[in-house]
Amino acid sequence: MKIALPLWSVVCPIIGLAVMMLVGETHSGIMDLVMGVTLISVVLSAVHHAEVVAHKVGEPFGTLILALAITVIEVALIVTIMMSKGGEESSTLARDTVFAAIMLILTGIIGLCLLIGGYRYKEQIFMKQGVSASLVALTAITVLSLVLPNYTTSEAGPVYSTSQLIFVAIISLVLYLGFVGVQTGRHRDYFLPEDKTKEDENVHAAPPNNLTASLSLLLLLIALVVVVILSKKLSPTIETIVVDLGAPKSLVGIIIASVILLPEGMAAIRAARRNRLQTSLNLALGSALASIGLTIPAVAIVGYFTGFTITLGIDTKSTVLLILSLFTISISFGAGRTNILQGIVLLVILATYLFTTIVP
Repeated sequence: MKIALPLWSVVCPIIGLAVMMLVGETHSGIMDLVMGVTLISVVLSAVHHAEVVAHKVGEPFGTLILALAITVIEVALIVTIMMSKGGEESSTLARDTVFAAIMLILTGIIGLCLLIGGYRYKEQIFMKQGVSASLVALTAITVLSLVLPNYTTSEAGPVYSTSQLIFVAIISLVLYLGFVGVQTGRHRDYFLPEDKTKEDENVHAAPPNNLTASLSLLLLLIALVVVVILSKKLSPTIETIVVDLGAPKSLVGIIIASVILLPEGMAAIRAARRNRLQTSLNLALGSALASIGLTIPAVAIVGYFTGFTITLGIDTKSTVLLILSLFTISISFGAGRTNILQGIVLLVILATYLFTTIVP
């Protein structure tokens, strides 16, 4: 049985793993450059392996695998940093990371997909039922997790009491598992391409053999671990650059989230360029749901057993941008067809989010 993978896609994750293990906590500017180049090559490799696995298992399971793999590692990174830092410094880490990921997905990844797809094909179609199901669950989890804490009175400030945090963690998990059940079982057809005549030849090509798919899955997991760990090692350097530029430290979280989301983002954009918008939306909205639906329960457990205060409520400016993003997305997908203007609007909201983060 032959392994049908390009050599670079196999070598890059292995080199990344070696660099990750060799570089210590303190390193020079040369090593920062090496890690940066390695990081980009590993991201490209992760995108390739994600597409191989997706082709093998079919939609929507392929996109679900990538979303879950990245989110599980993201959650592990958040929990690790929380445990290592502790105290007040880690109280807002989960909130900032989740909010940055959601805004980057809703306005950045989806915005680019609609812009590129609209430019190449004028209009793109998708299954409204699947997108509607994703947005219903995402809106509920996001508002209950990031907005409601600002208005509860059991605890002072934008935090939940212990019982409230446990309750929100449970309902977040219930909503996410309910979505996965709908996506992969009861209503799987909601997440399949509506117009199969527009799929490119790669979809109709023979799927990879079991050995190739298994190796791709293993290399994908290795690549995702390398992306997260190298991002963590590069974060002090990025933080130093951000501080030297006079920008707020919250920008560091956005940069790190951007790197972690690169494999999903690139895979979604490539699908949009091939006129497979449904696959792009499965990736983007599924990733946003996994990010918040798994992170909130995880940090709730950590907070409960360690006694850390978990601050979840976002400020007024962030609330306005979040609601605007969800509202714009809902309107954009209401007609069942997308065009370039919707992508432009979402990217403008992204630019506003980034600008007001730097210039609050």
